[in-house]
Amino acid sequence: MKTDREIRERLIVAGPERLSDAELLAVVFREGTETLTAVALAERIVAEFPGGLAEIASSGVQRIRRAAGGGTIKAAQIAAAGEFARRLAEGRAMEVSVVTSKEDVVRLFMPLADLGHEEFWALYLTQGGRILDRVRLSQGGVAGTVVDHKLIVKRAVELLAPSLILVHNHPSGVAEPSGDDLRVTETVAAAAALFDIAVIDHVIVSRSGAYSFAESGKLG
Repeated sequence: MKTDREIRERLIVAGPERLSDAELLAVVFREGTETLTAVALAERIVAEFPGGLAEIASSGVQRIRRAAGGGTIKAAQIAAAGEFARRLAEGRAMEVSVVTSKEDVVRLFMPLADLGHEEFWALYLTQGGRILDRVRLSQGGVAGTVVDHKLIVKRAVELLAPSLILVHNHPSGVAEPSGDDLRVTETVAAAAALFDIAVIDHVIVSRSGAYSFAESGKLG
């Protein structure tokens, strides 16, 4: 096992992207406890969260504290680092004003991946892909939300938007669409088509990645 000093030196020489989740967490800790090095403590915490750093960051302070063996300071350090990453992601999302690919959509909505509940959004675009509006249509539990296709299309008509993209998250961490996801997409696309409005994609974001209906050929 590498020492705490060796990990910090490796970060400086090779860059933070070369460190494992546990090693990054050890750097955040800076030092360990009376009985564990920072690396050993970080490895114990990471083992408690199969979803990796994203799951750790989205967990409550009390759960992190239990995983850290009651260490309040360590739990606070993790919570602060997680919030820093979340705000950074939100700031980067605000930089997106034109959508030309799935990656742009993911960049906008990746912060949803860390939520413990599901949210459903619509992104309204001009012909050239400029964002006219983005609207949260519903939010619910872990399993899903209720979406009203009439409200989605109504807002598109108000904006004179020729196209829109549907977006929602999967708190489970799995980006694959469910049967309900497929049905909602088909319903919204059919309703929008009556007004010559195109649903050009439906993107699902999760901690494990993102799924695009357009890329998978599921938009008809």
